[in-house]
Amino acid sequence: RSSPTTQRHVVDVFTRLGVIQIDSVNVLVRSQELPLFSRLGAHDRAAIPQATKKRQVFEYWGHAATHLHIDLHPYFRWKMDAARSGRARHWGLTSFYDENKAFVRRTLKRVTDDGPISARDISTRTTKKGSWWDWDESKTALEYLFLIGEVTAAGRSSDFSRIYDLTERVLPERVLARPTPSEAEAKRELVRRAAVAMGVATSADLADYFRLEHAAAKRAIAELVAEGSLREVAVEGWKERAYVAKGAKVPASLSASALLSPFDSLVWFRPRNERLFNFHYRIEIYTPEPKRTYGYYVLPFMVNGEIVGRVDLKADRASGTLLVPGAFAESSANLTKTASLLAKELRVMA
Repeated sequence: RSSPTTQRHVVDVFTRLGVIQIDSVNVLVRSQELPLFSRLGAHDRAAIPQATKKRQVFEYWGHAATHLHIDLHPYFRWKMDAARSGRARHWGLTSFYDENKAFVRRTLKRVTDDGPISARDISTRTTKKGSWWDWDESKTALEYLFLIGEVTAAGRSSDFSRIYDLTERVLPERVLARPTPSEAEAKRELVRRAAVAMGVATSADLADYFRLEHAAAKRAIAELVAEGSLREVAVEGWKERAYVAKGAKVPASLSASALLSPFDSLVWFRPRNERLFNFHYRIEIYTPEPKRTYGYYVLPFMVNGEIVGRVDLKADRASGTLLVPGAFAESSANLTKTASLLAKELRVMA
């Protein structure tokens, strides 16, 4: 961690990770803020909006909804093209387009004429909104255009809604002008970047990082191994073969504590958690309260490369207080040391 943290440090995190997942749950802070806190400590909470404004990152479906390093844009064009052609059908968006092509074209014209705009600016809703995914026709059209790359996120509003504009008006010319790699080339680069981000990973880990099909990821891995960009290794206790990126080095030592977002790339693939950290972890946001084991919004707590506990956190914004409904040490953890380090980390977060 660096002090003070600058925007350069924020971009460095995106360079290393490639991707940070976006989530709307705001019981503590927006989830996308936490990976920066884990790696940088206290920082400007407007860091990601600033990076978006400076066109250092962009939004797309990179894992789930994600912020991605701007240099990755060419490597997701295949996904946009597949959605546009109908080769890949996504949720109900492709069907919506098939049935409402004229409406989608009118929505694109509205963005062209009046963008940047939010879905609320052109809403067709006549009834009260229900759930978070309860989209009206205009929002659905905008999300289809976002999926195929015609529009992108120019930023977010104060209520966290996407602000849409034409991609050509948002992204830098240097990015738009870059050649579009083939689908196979793009997937190879995404697998390579995933390997760099994770350090050591199985084929399933590498496929999950950018949500690639496992078969496609395995083909990319074979090609990367053949060219020397990846190296196959054996990890004690792992049944599967593992891979490391060319030039990867084992750090001499790890001496740091970090609270991790439930959606942090370090822990978002649950089989990897159990294999790497012997840590069984499930998000209980959607679990009825009586059936929860640990709590509503539980963050893993890492010390020196090992997950030693988990803590349920909530922000009381009215009083400006960080609440801790529950804290739990793993069976292998030193209870006194874990409690002391956790208290220190919570004071920084508060």
